[in-house]
Amino acid sequence: MKAARDARSAAVVINAGSRRGAAPELAVDTMRQAGVPISSVHRVLSGADLAGTFDRVLADGHDLVVVGGGDGTVSYAAGRVAGTNVVLGVLPLGTANDFARTLEIPNNLAEACAAIADGKVVDIDLGRANGEPFLNVASVGLSVAVTEALSPRLKRYIGPLAYSIATLTAYARHKAFRARLEFPDGDHEPMELDSLLQVAVGNGRHYGGGNTVSPTAGIDDHTLDIYAILAGPLREHVSIARLLKDGSFIKHDRVYHLTSRRVRLVTERPLPVNLDGEIATTTPTDFTVQRNAVHVVVPQSSTSALFDGPGAANWPSI
Repeated sequence: MKAARDARSAAVVINAGSRRGAAPELAVDTMRQAGVPISSVHRVLSGADLAGTFDRVLADGHDLVVVGGGDGTVSYAAGRVAGTNVVLGVLPLGTANDFARTLEIPNNLAEACAAIADGKVVDIDLGRANGEPFLNVASVGLSVAVTEALSPRLKRYIGPLAYSIATLTAYARHKAFRARLEFPDGDHEPMELDSLLQVAVGNGRHYGGGNTVSPTAGIDDHTLDIYAILAGPLREHVSIARLLKDGSFIKHDRVYHLTSRRVRLVTERPLPVNLDGEIATTTPTDFTVQRNAVHVVVPQSSTSALFDGPGAANWPSI
């Protein structure tokens, strides 16, 4: 694979509202000096701006689109280029940057720019929740309340620590819920679960500022990791929290874990669903995995994914 500097033309889309997105000029200059053929730069401040900007960028026929922002911004971009030959570059400018962590893209901006210029192209899976895209994790329950408690001001000033503060706030207000997991492919029996803290469906490996979905989770394994955490005494949740970083919490007595390519989540009443930090749909929710859906530039040293989707041998270099 050729480097991104061999693209025909590249566009840069920066979410100026992300934690580190206020001054993108240095990143753009760095990539240009490295030979990336950037022909247009766009700054957006809202979701509406992002949609309109991507309409224009894709209509202009760029074969490389570099997106700077947090996980929600990058997930939206991945959903727009999924199934096409447009290659995605990622500048991790958000608070958690879990997608970049999964793909081993450096958090340091200069190093991330170098990775775009000199990296390799891989294809990764994209999760879908009622058709809406997610890269890392979709979830119902406590995580939704955490997202609602995460103010932009809190994230901007204290960074990843904001997740811990928001989690404590959300936990104090959480109400347990009931859910049913159905498996359309018949690979598992339906599950009725009572008194739940959270249900999550992982497409990638990391979420929540560095937590791990499971020890075997990956963004190129063509499966979804599903876990459900039962509500219980605080001491039980503390013991689970200590195991979140490496994903070993899935072996805890109060956690159910399994894998599948399709799962339907039904709750007693409609509940909001968090997709990579954005509340984007509600239950009932059909979760699927779109295999090898997105072409993305990663560092040459990254082992997180391969370029092995349909037609890979004949796919044009950029």
